[in-house]
Amino acid sequence: MSNRRDFIKKSALGTIAITTALGYSGFAANKEDEKENKTKGDKKQKKPIIISTWNHGLPANQESWKQLKAGKPALDAIEAGMKIPEADPNVRSVGYGGYPDREGKVTLDACIMDHNSNCGSVCFLQNIMHPISVAKLVLQKTPHVMLAGQGALQFALSEGFKEENLLTSESEKDWKKWLEDSKYKPVINIENHDTISMLMLDQDGNLAGGCTTSGAAWKMHGRVGDSPIIGAGLFLDNEVGAAAATGLGEAVIRTAGSAMVVELMRQGKSPFDACKEITERIYNKHKNHKDMEYLQVGFIALNKNGQYAGYSLRSGFNYAVSDDQKGHRMEDAKFKMSWDK
Repeated sequence: MSNRRDFIKKSALGTIAITTALGYSGFAANKEDEKENKTKGDKKQKKPIIISTWNHGLPANQESWKQLKAGKPALDAIEAGMKIPEADPNVRSVGYGGYPDREGKVTLDACIMDHNSNCGSVCFLQNIMHPISVAKLVLQKTPHVMLAGQGALQFALSEGFKEENLLTSESEKDWKKWLEDSKYKPVINIENHDTISMLMLDQDGNLAGGCTTSGAAWKMHGRVGDSPIIGAGLFLDNEVGAAAATGLGEAVIRTAGSAMVVELMRQGKSPFDACKEITERIYNKHKNHKDMEYLQVGFIALNKNGQYAGYSLRSGFNYAVSDDQKGHRMEDAKFKMSWDK
């Protein structure tokens, strides 16, 4: 565990050093955007714009952006983007190649939501490469919001999806190594970030969002995190804005995290201030919790004027941004504390 923690600390410090050397801060850039939008935002919407969590959000954004620019609907664009990390075996916290649970099974969660508050979600889904696509069909073809486990699998198969083994040799090797000690600690960080969440403001000024994940490594079989839960891992109100979470799902569920970020934006707070306030609320509610030593949560938020932000409890959280002004890039989220505290 000491080597793991050392890696976390060095990686976080490296991120800070790089951004300092370049004279660039994602937080500073966002503050400039917020200052500009306070005077221009009500008159001129900045659209389209896409933001998504972590480094694997960048190729996802690029594909979603391509789809949007080709005139595809927002949900189709989100689906296309999220299928990139879902199918990438090198992304160890999403889809194919994701870390398994403690029984060696890869179980998947996903959700999607449109500007009319239509939602689709699947949880505890196994052997299907693209849970985001199944979630979209739940939205489009069923009267329900969420399908779970065997029922979600049956629905996927009825829609033409094929069962596939999602446990790669690399993930199986890591799982077997973990079995030597079988110690579960819910460390959600730069090694195990547990999701990709995406928010989008399309050309028409409408919001949409999605999440997809293979969940926390070595979780109990049957565990479901926040990612497929509307109001926890993802929430949007087309009159206000959208928010999505990453990190320890249990902490986000306990606080209805994404819904609360949107509610604060409804009250007039900026995306940054809303993300920061809910992150600190989670900290205050968990500071004496048994998981506090390993707790990481982060939020991204996007409002109707195209203002966006990210904020996390601990260092190391970043997110991808795509727009017409600056193209595709990664930005580092401001955070409350570093991992060595």
